[in-house]
Amino acid sequence: MTATTRLPGLRVAVYPGSFDPVTCGHLDIIRRAAKQFDHLIVAVLNNTSKNPLFSVEERKALLAEVTKDLPNVTIDSFRDLLVNFMRAQDAHVIVRGIRSVTDFEYELQMASTNHQLDGEIETIFMMTNPKWSYLSSSIVKEIARFKGNVTDLVPPVVAEALVEKYADRS
Repeated sequence: MTATTRLPGLRVAVYPGSFDPVTCGHLDIIRRAAKQFDHLIVAVLNNTSKNPLFSVEERKALLAEVTKDLPNVTIDSFRDLLVNFMRAQDAHVIVRGIRSVTDFEYELQMASTNHQLDGEIETIFMMTNPKWSYLSSSIVKEIARFKGNVTDLVPPVVAEALVEKYADRS
C-alpha cells in the first residue's frame, strides 16, 4: 500500500528511526504498533551527518524481510524533517519506543517540537517490552564487531547480514 493508493480515513502512523540494524526490540514495537493502526509506515532516517553500518537501502531491505508477514506495514525512508514526511504520507501519528527515563526525556522534547511544527501530529509512546529494555542497535553492532553472538538480539536475517558486513571489513 502506498500513499497514492491509501483510502481516505485510514489511521496511518509512522515509526521513524535509523534501524542500523533493526533489533528484536524494534520488531516488537513494529508488531505491536501494526495492531493499533490501519497502516504503519516504518521510516528509515537517512541522516547524512552519521556514518551508518548499513546503507539506507540495506536497512529498508532488512526491515522489509522481517516484516513481510505484516500486511499493513510498509517500509520507506526520508531525509527531510519528519513532519514533512508525515504530511506527504497523510499520517498524523508518530510511534516511538521508550526504554528508559532518558529515552522519555529526549522523545518528549522531539514530540513537543514536532507538535509545534505541525499541530495535527501526535506522538504515541510505546513502552519497550522489558525483555528488550537494555537493547540498542549500538550494542548489537559492538557485539557483532567483535564476533559475539547476536542471534538472540536481532532477527536471523539481520544476524547473517551483520556477520557478512563485519567479514567484509576485516
